[in-house]
Amino acid sequence: MNGRVVLERFPAGGPRGSWPAEEFARDRRSEGQPAEVVMDLATDAFLVIVRDGPERRGADECSVA
Repeated sequence: MNGRVVLERFPAGGPRGSWPAEEFARDRRSEGQPAEVVMDLATDAFLVIVRDGPERRGADECSVA
């Protein structure tokens, strides 16, 4: 497993000044999900992801303590 969940994909060629991936990620963060935007160069798309690896679990444990 690669340690991430892809929530949504957005084509990189959107209209100038439009940031749909960033807006989607911001909305997910406002709902409590630690969403972030990464670029998938192979498909020329922005991915909104949530990491689910050991570093993520460690962060959760630290925030509870």
